[in-house]
Amino acid sequence: MKIVVIGGTGLIGSKTVSILRQAGHEVVAGSPSSGVNSITGEGLAQAMAGAQVVIDLANAPSWEPQAVLEFFQTASRNLLAAEAEAGVRHHVALSIAGTDRMPDNGYFLAKVAQEKLIAASGIPYTIIRSTQFMEFLNGIAASAADGDTVRLASGLFQPIAADDVAAIVADVAQAAPRSGIVEIAGPERAPFNEYIARYLKAVGDARVVVADPEASYFGGRVEQYSLVPMGEARLGGIGLDEWLRRSKG
Repeated sequence: MKIVVIGGTGLIGSKTVSILRQAGHEVVAGSPSSGVNSITGEGLAQAMAGAQVVIDLANAPSWEPQAVLEFFQTASRNLLAAEAEAGVRHHVALSIAGTDRMPDNGYFLAKVAQEKLIAASGIPYTIIRSTQFMEFLNGIAASAADGDTVRLASGLFQPIAADDVAAIVADVAQAAPRSGIVEIAGPERAPFNEYIARYLKAVGDARVVVADPEASYFGGRVEQYSLVPMGEARLGGIGLDEWLRRSKG
């Protein structure tokens, strides 16, 4: 198959492109640097020509609520229009677990808007809602830091390794469209504060993690199930210890 991966040079995109190429597919790694821009529309028609599947892994450059909303709406409209013109048969998009359960988080709201555009497009689709990536654990801790203290809610947390995300994205792209949502997560679930405390201890970071029910996650209040799948989910196989071991290699 010809598969176009938007955001094909990013963290998940580069891994997904590699897996699909090894499987024998013709893969276009689309990014602004390669002349494929989902915001301006540049290069989309050429990239989509003859493609059966498009995977949207693009990430907004800003977390400012209005900017991120405009990014995902503009990019999705441009992509879906180009796909309709080219006769693409499967649109795969990476979203976030709990997007519809954190109304105060602007990024999550933007992903909800993106999901609605995809569902209404008429193009067969699969939306993959993923938990947070392990590669972002350090950034999450930094965002919650107050001096030597890291304040985090105790809602459940179940991060997934980027290698597992890419493998599942590639698998979904090669399967029939679900015209629905697939949820994915890591193999280990624990309270947010406890998981980050375990991570910091493992990397030799002496900061103290404090459970704070009022601590927000990028503006959103974290309830018990805000950040994890509520029902059936596909789980990755890489736990925190294995991911840390691989990261040091």
